[in-house]
Amino acid sequence: MPEFTLPGFDLAKFIRETLAEDLGEGLPGGGRDVTSESVIPADARFSGVMDSRDAITVAGLPLAEAFFRHLDPDCVIEPLVSDGDQVPAGTDLMRIEGSARALLTAERSALNIAQHLSGIATMTRAYVDAMQGQGNGGGSATCTLLDTRKTIPGLRFLEKYATRQGGAQNHRMGLWDAAMIKDNHVAVAGSVGEAVRRAREAGVEKIICEVDRLDQIEPALAAGAHHLLLDNMDPATLTEAVRIVAGRVPTEASGGVNLQTIAAKAASGVDYISVGRLTQSAPAADIGLDFKPL
Repeated sequence: MPEFTLPGFDLAKFIRETLAEDLGEGLPGGGRDVTSESVIPADARFSGVMDSRDAITVAGLPLAEAFFRHLDPDCVIEPLVSDGDQVPAGTDLMRIEGSARALLTAERSALNIAQHLSGIATMTRAYVDAMQGQGNGGGSATCTLLDTRKTIPGLRFLEKYATRQGGAQNHRMGLWDAAMIKDNHVAVAGSVGEAVRRAREAGVEKIICEVDRLDQIEPALAAGAHHLLLDNMDPATLTEAVRIVAGRVPTEASGGVNLQTIAAKAASGVDYISVGRLTQSAPAADIGLDFKPL
């Protein structure tokens, strides 16, 4: 498997710090796996299979592999599927063979990240399918699902990677790569138009402006907004907003989106729909790992 890389993400640091947390490095008596050291002979070897007990969209296998290899560089790992694959319940995901102590020490960290990221990818795929109206009618095959900044601190790059595996695109990565003018910014600036004007005068290259009323659309566009976030609008109001915008900038629906409402919102003609729960509320996938001694 090729080395896992993401712009802005330090894989080696993440692996070290996650394992250090589990091993209690720096704490009295910490720095070791007392269970494996006391129960498992130093020369014992294991083989095992990581499998999914649910139907899932896979994400995080390269990270799971990195945890095992960090503690046993000579372990033998055979990935059986790839991130982004949709697999049925009971699918074997990865075979592993190596030092029993090392594999047991890395097991929980490896499973945690694969379960978490696969859970996000799986929920994302469900939203993509619902948005396109698969099985429900309506929807839009041209609307694009976006994630948000509602991520667990320290895990943003990984969680946004997982949404991509599920079929979404990333919204802005953080506070640095686009301005997003929301109601609290407008309250301080005095109006939508004034807030957008200030961002333009500051030289911001991409300005996303949230509007929650139709009468805010023209002032936002006149001031130079590059993208409109249509907040908490029902499908009929979204349809009217799209008509007013008339293709001058991309439109995004946000708020009140769930698996039951997303198809109707997508059918309004918006270009994007953003969903915070993809990273905020996705349940972990049920992935297990069973070892046997060699």
